Amino acid sequence: MYNVITIERRYASGGNEIGRRLAKELGYKLYDRNILVEAAKELDVPYVKVEGIEESSSGGVLLNLSKTPLGGLSGNKNLPLAEQLFLVEKRIIEEAAREGNCVIVGRASGYILRQMENSLRVFIYADHEKRIQRAIEREGIQNSEAENALKRNDKRRSGFYNSVTGQEWSDPKGYELYLNAGKLGIDLCVRLLMEAAKG
Repeated sequence: MYNVITIERRYASGGNEIGRRLAKELGYKLYDRNILVEAAKELDVPYVKVEGIEESSSGGVLLNLSKTPLGGLSGNKNLPLAEQLFLVEKRIIEEAAREGNCVIVGRASGYILRQMENSLRVFIYADHEKRIQRAIEREGIQNSEAENALKRNDKRRSGFYNSVTGQEWSDPKGYELYLNAGKLGIDLCVRLLMEAAKG
């Protein structure tokens, strides 16, 4: 049985909705943007400020920090805020995984928890046209901005993941399941992941 499921996802692929619905169906706790909210509180920094800097750190530093053992921020107060933020998020993810019964969306959580036996790493994607359609209909993006929104958000997510892990964000070797939500649909993806969670 997998009691920790991590989801990386292309922008507007349905990955957030899949994570939310999966957590509800399994009775698991959901960790997504609330990780950033909690980290902002711990750092005593306004959420709006950390939201902008979350994925702006240099690759080498984050890659080294991603491999450090759990330990909070002691001795790290002199690090730039982006690195402090990552360390807090990493600790929150590791603590959530130790408690178990959780779905964690984004933040390179699959990589951070890659050595946990009971974690299932998932990547959600969809074809370009389905993502454009979803960005407009579900994310509220204007037609004229949808293309740029896809490129911008995918670049931001992949840049963060690659800098933290030293690996390619969308490389199937980094995941146990690689699901095309555009073709399979949200409902089937949720059902498949529920079955997968049973091991």
